[in-house]
Amino acid sequence: MNIWLWSSMALAAVSLYLASWWLGRPLAQASASAGHMLPLFIRMLWPWVDVLAPVCRPFMSWRLRQSLEQLLYRADTGPPWTAHHLCALQCILAMLAAGASVLVLRSSVSAASVLACATVSAVLLATWPVQRLRERVRRRKLRMAREFPFLLDMTTLCVEAGLNLHGALRQAARNGPAGPLRDELRHTLSDIRAGVARQQALSHWAERCDLPALHHFVAAIAQADSSGMSLGPVLRAQADQRRSERFLRAEKLALEAPVKLMFPLIFCIFPCSFLIIAFPIAMKFLVLSE
Repeated sequence: MNIWLWSSMALAAVSLYLASWWLGRPLAQASASAGHMLPLFIRMLWPWVDVLAPVCRPFMSWRLRQSLEQLLYRADTGPPWTAHHLCALQCILAMLAAGASVLVLRSSVSAASVLACATVSAVLLATWPVQRLRERVRRRKLRMAREFPFLLDMTTLCVEAGLNLHGALRQAARNGPAGPLRDELRHTLSDIRAGVARQQALSHWAERCDLPALHHFVAAIAQADSSGMSLGPVLRAQADQRRSERFLRAEKLALEAPVKLMFPLIFCIFPCSFLIIAFPIAMKFLVLSE
């Protein structure tokens, strides 16, 4: 009897050791070079994300891979992120959400409710990284839209001062405001130095930034080159139009502010004001009634 007891304890210890080794092996093999680039929460999960990424690769279609790569690029995540790592992170978050839901709700609700809650929580947590990336892309595009009129003004002044377009863009990339738009412009100038045609490099710049104003700017440059027009008046018209658009966008946001303030005004400020006004009146009525 004692032999079977000691044998089962030894097998349990070995099983526990193997399970701990299997779960902790990704942590031991984690890449230290990527740790400082990631948030704390993602850094804790990154070893398992890095291990699961090659497993997710065969199950991803090329369309899904291309859309995720484009989303990561526009969000400017940089290495070590790839589409496979993003898919692996979604799978891990879904498994964690489902497991936590099952552990919390298994003793209080029915099995069907537990399954439904686990499914909903897994889907919601799996879509969270993509939503964060889309929000980051939106903020990045908004920042580039704010920086573009100033960058265009600098380019226009340089062209009107006698520089060609390449030199004007180089001056704008050197002295313009630091931000994602200047980084993308430097990338475009690097492509031109590497031998890419100027119009093609500018078109790639517009595709990477995905700004309507930048698409219009590139189209105006192409039309001026094809028709032999002077770039100065074209750039000046573009700069004036972009400045007008920025003013109209600011005016629109200013007009939206009172509408956005209605909810806190009605549900937070007005009740407090009514309480302050009504309290002395109510106390006076209570005193008179006594």
